Amino acid sequence: MTTDVNKKYGTLDELATVTIEIDQAFVDSCADFGAGTDEAKTIYMKSRTYIQGVVGNKTPEDRIRQRCAVATGDISVAEIMEFRHDPIAAGVEAIENGAPIFTDISMVKAGITRSGHTSEIVCVLDEDKDAEIAKKYGITRTSAGYLASRDRLNGAIIAIGNAPSAAITVCRLIEKGLRPALIVATPVGFVNAAESKEIVRDLEIPVPSITCVGTRGGTPMAVACVNEIIAIANEKKKQ
Repeated sequence: MTTDVNKKYGTLDELATVTIEIDQAFVDSCADFGAGTDEAKTIYMKSRTYIQGVVGNKTPEDRIRQRCAVATGDISVAEIMEFRHDPIAAGVEAIENGAPIFTDISMVKAGITRSGHTSEIVCVLDEDKDAEIAKKYGITRTSAGYLASRDRLNGAIIAIGNAPSAAITVCRLIEKGLRPALIVATPVGFVNAAESKEIVRDLEIPVPSITCVGTRGGTPMAVACVNEIIAIANEKKKQ
C-alpha cells in the first residue's frame, strides 16, 4: 500500500518540505505551546511580531487582542474586544489551579492546547450525550450541556465560541449563584450573538469575562483567548 501511495504522490522525502524559510531567532524565542515544530514556530512568531506593531504590545489585554487578530486574519477584531473584572488574571489563576475548561462545541475543545497545564477540557455536548435535556425542554444542545454540567462549573473557565444560547444560559446560572472563574464568550452570528455578549458584559455580578462586540466572533477567537491565557500562566511560572 505504501509503495502504491509513493508511486502516485511521491515519497515523504520528496513531499515533506517546509513552506517558509526557518528563522532560528523566531524558533528560539517562541514559547507558545501550540507550535511544536520549527516551521510552526517561525510562522507563529512572524505573524505575532507583525501584529504587535499594529495592535500594540503593552498590556496582557494587548496580547489577547494580538492572538485574536492572528487567529482570524482580521486586525480589526482587536478593536471589538472587551475585558471586564480583570479576566486575564482570573484566567491565569484558574489555569494555575488546574481548573477545568468547559467549551460549547468540539471545535473549541480541539483548538485548546493540551500542553502547559493540567486542566481538563470538557465539551458540554458530551455531558448530555443523548440530548435528553435538549429534547425535553426544546433548547439547544449547548444550553443543555451547560445545564447538565452546572454542578461542575464553579471556579471553571467557560469558553463559548459558537453558541449564543449557551452564553445566555450560563448568565442565567450566574444569576442563580454560579461563580465560574472566567467566561470567554465570542459567539458569532446574526441571531442573539451580539445580544448574548452584551448580557455577559452587563451581569450585575462581577464575573471576569472576555467578549467581543457585535455579530463577529467565533471558535478561533475563543480558542485564541484561552491559549494566550495558558501561555501567560506558563510565563508567570518561570519568573
